[in-house]
Amino acid sequence: MKVSQHGRVTLYDYEPTPDNFRDEALKGLLKPAKTLPCKFFYDERGAQLFEDICRVEEYYPTRTETAILARHAGEIGALIGPRCRLVELGSGSSTKTPLLLDALVDPVAYVPVDISRTQLIESATAIAERYPRFEVLAVCADYTQDFALPEPKTPPARTVAFFPGSTIGNLEPADAEAFLRRIASWCGPGGGLVIGVDLKKDHATLEAAYNDRAGVTAAFNLNLLERMNRELDADFDLEGFRHRAVYDAERGRIEMRLISRRPQTARLQEQAIAFDEGEWITTEYSYKYALEDFRRLAARAGFEVAQVWTDDRHLFSVQYLTLGGGA
Repeated sequence: MKVSQHGRVTLYDYEPTPDNFRDEALKGLLKPAKTLPCKFFYDERGAQLFEDICRVEEYYPTRTETAILARHAGEIGALIGPRCRLVELGSGSSTKTPLLLDALVDPVAYVPVDISRTQLIESATAIAERYPRFEVLAVCADYTQDFALPEPKTPPARTVAFFPGSTIGNLEPADAEAFLRRIASWCGPGGGLVIGVDLKKDHATLEAAYNDRAGVTAAFNLNLLERMNRELDADFDLEGFRHRAVYDAERGRIEMRLISRRPQTARLQEQAIAFDEGEWITTEYSYKYALEDFRRLAARAGFEVAQVWTDDRHLFSVQYLTLGGGA
């Protein structure tokens, strides 16, 4: 781990190694039920397309979560209490962060954690310039891996994690529980977690959110094949696949799919990958939770749900979870 100074930002760089795109893509595509890891959506074009998705009429999660945070930030800040160390996991551009930081009483440090070093430094610098009263200690790391949280000069009263965006829904339930346990180990006794959790709702609303009429989500999904063509010397025919997201009510999840329009064979370097007509690649899961189901999941990881805020239509929730012990 390397430590460097970037203006007011102290960077703790764990030098995360890029995941092996080729090996992970092949592993998924050679399964009987083909998959691709959703983490590879986010090349430069994919990241921009996701920003576009967040603005389409049908995609409710981003604007709904933002509105909940804006309306209830004062309550959240009061529950967190003074002198906290706020740790944001997968901080990205930190666009929602000021809503929470503005509501905190005498925070001692903001700790953004992200694997993208360039974006991390840029967003952390913007936060440091806006909030000169506390330390900004940025961590370049894969937040699914072990790393040590940096210690601020002023000891915090508690550590609270911030995990917005319903990203917890991209994990299978067992993996989500394991990840919540990891967060609990970082926060420690008396710590807490502010988390965005998408809620179960009618099929029509869910499927419309991931099949927008403008085709932005379709472009985002197909960009994964285009990225493999460009970076992995693959030859997927983008016209030979169509996007479709479906809601599996039994499992409580949206499944993003790329469906083959015809029998065809694609190559990823030397490996041939055959598709039947109608066969699909699953590119992402997005689990939706009933409030009680998520409460039980959190409890298995050691958290207690202290407060839940939702919008008027009960589409989305922001929750504050606590850990026992501490001051």
